[in-house]
Amino acid sequence: MTPLFLRAVLAFLLLPGVIAWLVPWCLLRPADRSFHPIGVGPLAVGFVLLFWCVRDFYVAGKGTLAPWDPPTKLVAVGLYRFSRNPMYVAVLVILVGWALAYRSWAMAAYAAGVAIAFHLRVVLWEEPTLARLHEQEWTRYQARVPRWLPRPGARRS
Repeated sequence: MTPLFLRAVLAFLLLPGVIAWLVPWCLLRPADRSFHPIGVGPLAVGFVLLFWCVRDFYVAGKGTLAPWDPPTKLVAVGLYRFSRNPMYVAVLVILVGWALAYRSWAMAAYAAGVAIAFHLRVVLWEEPTLARLHEQEWTRYQARVPRWLPRPGARRS
């Protein structure tokens, strides 16, 4: 295993691992809660999307999802062709899955709070940082790809 791979695994465990697994486990911990299958779809989709994004950061970006060890290259492949922030979208889909699976208003409120925090982080820190680091490449990418959800019928390059 390479040092980059180990750093990527550690970043995954510390960031989405805490936000999408540890906190939900703590919020949903009571044993009397029953799991409803309605949450399986969003949970499965979110997990697949999240792993795909982490892989793209590692393979195409040559870095991790951690702000202290970011990709060295702008990641504009895979799901990043459709959304500038698919990893955040994936985590939110997972949180919605937990809320549905356990029919938990606390989890829904947590998901809403996380969505607001993600948006503020992206707008106030990530996008200005990417603009500074990647200049024209970021400008072209930002003009072509929406921040959160794909535009129906938009052409991808």
